[in-house]
Amino acid sequence: MGKKCVSVIVLGDIGRSPRMQYHSLSLADEGYNVDVIGYGGSEPMKELLSRKNVQIRSLISTPDIKYLPRLLSYILKTVWQSVVLLLALLCKRRSHHVLVQNPPAIPTLAVCWLYCLVARANLIIDWHNYGYSILALNLGDRHGLVRLSHWFEGYFGACAHANLCVTKAMKTDLLKKWGIGAVTLYDRPSPQFRQVSVYETHDLLQRLSTQYTELRDLQNPTRTVLTELTPEGLPAFRTDRPGVVVSSTSWTQDEDFSILLAALEDYEEAKSAGSTSLPPLLCIITGKGPMKEHYRSLVLSKNWLNVKVVMPWLQPEDYPLLLGSADLGVSLHTSSSGLDLPMKVVDMFGCLLPVAAVYFPCLKELVRHQENGLVFKNSEELSYQLTTWFQDFPNNQEQNKKHLKLKEEINKFVKLGWHENWKLCALPLFQDK
Repeated sequence: MGKKCVSVIVLGDIGRSPRMQYHSLSLADEGYNVDVIGYGGSEPMKELLSRKNVQIRSLISTPDIKYLPRLLSYILKTVWQSVVLLLALLCKRRSHHVLVQNPPAIPTLAVCWLYCLVARANLIIDWHNYGYSILALNLGDRHGLVRLSHWFEGYFGACAHANLCVTKAMKTDLLKKWGIGAVTLYDRPSPQFRQVSVYETHDLLQRLSTQYTELRDLQNPTRTVLTELTPEGLPAFRTDRPGVVVSSTSWTQDEDFSILLAALEDYEEAKSAGSTSLPPLLCIITGKGPMKEHYRSLVLSKNWLNVKVVMPWLQPEDYPLLLGSADLGVSLHTSSSGLDLPMKVVDMFGCLLPVAAVYFPCLKELVRHQENGLVFKNSEELSYQLTTWFQDFPNNQEQNKKHLKLKEEINKFVKLGWHENWKLCALPLFQDK
């Protein structure tokens, strides 16, 4: 019998779906032929493009129909996506398994279920969140479309051969809400998320400073805001460097960046009031999304002297280098369902970067306050954490010892890599047929 084939379905930008790309790589490593089906846009991981047993098939994007009434536009978009996805599944080699990301649920789950029925394949759903909870952010819990999505996810989730999910809290909720049994597969950082050297930091900032002047030393082109060259010509960290806070976001409603801006405002006031124990602060926020320009305009309206905010869009290979060059990560992810965890924190942990994360109910499955990170509930708590973290930076020996203990706990987390964890939790679901 030949190698079995798995279709990995992302009704979204493949390049911005790291978990599904990791699934694809792990399946390929275990000898499966993999068809990744989704939309183009961001470039997928280079490792994925280099695998001979992985084929990436881009879906035809939905035509621009925003000028139509909302309900009609939604119906036509759903019909288009259904036809395009079904044709993509049918016009390729037969799949033995179909692994589909949820959300979005409509129409993905129904189309994949139909294909599995015809092709006698196993449907496996990977629950990242609930589609209905995302719709409810804009439409409200009682809207008809939200109720339809709730039923839709429950019905087709129960029809699946197997289900994966991202937290134990979601596993419990799936069983309670719809009677769906699921296996928890925690996210783990991929190998490119690691500690970086001062050489890599210097090279990264030299390249980025051509576009972002905040990262440049205007007086000396051989220096960056963080690094300089020794008399021997070797990169080294500057003793007068600013503290670096980094965050990433898709700039959507489930992340309230006003919390971070308010904390930065407090930091600026403390530094401006004469606090010599605090260094200048450089806050780097990466990502694209609908609310980016709104927050950019808010930042530009500030006249901060001691806090600089940069909002770059990075190449995939530069993002891990940035995380590894920072001093503290910040996560403002709260989750529309309250049941998923921020992938950005997993990536930061991979670089042994401690994280301050906003509280929501299942966050403790990843970040534990004062054990492997920091947890805050509002801008006042985040402000306190920033000023404490960077007190007498970078020469506060007491704080450095605390930071080292956090990193030791983070290192325990990253020792179990994605593929090893995937083989334990997910691989058995693909071995039943």
